[in-house]
Amino acid sequence: MTNVYSFDGILVFGLLFICTCAYLKKVPRLKNWLLSEKKGIWGVFYKGAVIGTRLHLPVALSCLSMAFYVLFIK
Repeated sequence: MTNVYSFDGILVFGLLFICTCAYLKKVPRLKNWLLSEKKGIWGVFYKGAVIGTRLHLPVALSCLSMAFYVLFIK
């Protein structure tokens, strides 16, 4: 189990947030509802989706390396 208040917990949370927002961008109904705003607090979801979409290969490699770290090293 990863603690949210540790550095690796923050990294896991950030990666999961980016991956979730990128996935929600592919769903048409949720894209219009959740990712329509580009500013403010709802803009964080949009920015996470843009990061996940444009940097999909580094994000995927980061998710795999973080999964390996959490499962086998920690």
